[in-house]
Order: sequence, then structure tokens, then C-alpha cells
Amino acid sequence: MMRQFTDERIILLLLEHAQWTALLSLIAFAGGAMLGLAVTVMRVAPSKALNRAGMVYTGLIQSTPLLMMLFLVFFGLPLAGVNVDAWTAATVSLVLFASAFLADIWRGAIEAVGRGQWEAARALGLTFLQSFRLVIAPQALRMALPPTVGFSVQVVKGTALTSIIGFVELTKAGTMLNNVTFRPFFVFSVVAAIYFAMCFPLSLWARHLERRLHGAHTS
Repeated sequence: MMRQFTDERIILLLLEHAQWTALLSLIAFAGGAMLGLAVTVMRVAPSKALNRAGMVYTGLIQSTPLLMMLFLVFFGLPLAGVNVDAWTAATVSLVLFASAFLADIWRGAIEAVGRGQWEAARALGLTFLQSFRLVIAPQALRMALPPTVGFSVQVVKGTALTSIIGFVELTKAGTMLNNVTFRPFFVFSVVAAIYFAMCFPLSLWARHLERRLHGAHTS
């Protein structure tokens, strides 16, 4: 059995399961972005009720460890009669996790634009949503882009925790292979190298965007 797991075979198996890590990361980030945008609008809305609801949501999610969120979704929903598999629980938990942090990133970028821009837009007769979409969002986007890309690294690394509930992604595959081959140093070195290959380009991109933004402000 162990002879079947050559170095090349181990690497290929880990790369195969790394595809699930990448797919889960993309879905979590996309879903978190859509939900996070709605929460962001709530946080900057003139309605105190919406603002407070958005604040409670982000505070609650950010204060809950991702691992605990995975447990609550995977083990808690079946108690309420809603059966979920590991894939669904991982997706829901990571979407909630990403949405709360992206909402805070984007809210900070919007508030950095300045109240004068809001007042100028309203003076032109634009509604709140028109002011947000046409005037505020384009300016905030440039400031929000570097930290948004940087946060995507946290989403990729956060997928490793889904192995706890049985979702077979890169980390879980590494654990399973190690249990068969008894080669922890090699197996987890490859796992770490794959995570590095996925995360480091995103970090470089975030730094590049930050330098461009800083240069645009100082020029």
C-alpha cells in the first residue's frame, strides 16, 4: 500500500484536492462579497435601525471564531431539523465570515471619502442610493481594493479549518495521506507549499495595489 504513494503520487493527490480549496475560497469570497455589500449599505444608511442591525451583524460574526461557526452550522442546524453536509456547512460559514470582515473594510473606505461628497451629491438632487452608486462607491473602490485583495488570503487559509467537520480539502487530504504514508514532514511540506503558491500572489497583488493607490494620492 505504501509503495503506491510515491512522491509524485502524493503531490498529484494534494494538487487534486487543492482544487476544492480554491473552489471553496472563490465561492466563499463571492458570496461574502454580495452579502457584505448589503451589510455595508446598511452600515452607511441614514436609517438608524439599518445601521444598528448592520453593526450587530458584523460584531456578532467577527466575535465568533470561524471554527465555532463551523460547529454551529454543521452540528446546530440538524438540531433544528435542517440537515447539512460538510460542503454546505463550510460554504455557509465562510460566506458569513467573509461578509462581516468585507463589510467593515468597505465601510471604512466609504467613510474615508468624506461627508462633503455626500453633501455635494445630495445638493445635486441625488437620492441616497444614487449618491452611493454614482459618487461615493467609485471613490471608495480604489481605497477598498488593496485590503479586499489582502483579505482574500485569510479566506483561503480559513478553508483549512473546514477539515475539522470532514470536508476533504487540501489540509484534510494531507492528514489522510499522512495517516497512510507516515511521512508527515514531506506531506505537510507539500501542503504548505501549495498554500504558499495560492496565497503569495494575492499578497503581492495587494501590495502592488496599495503602492499604486499611495502613489496616486501623493502625485
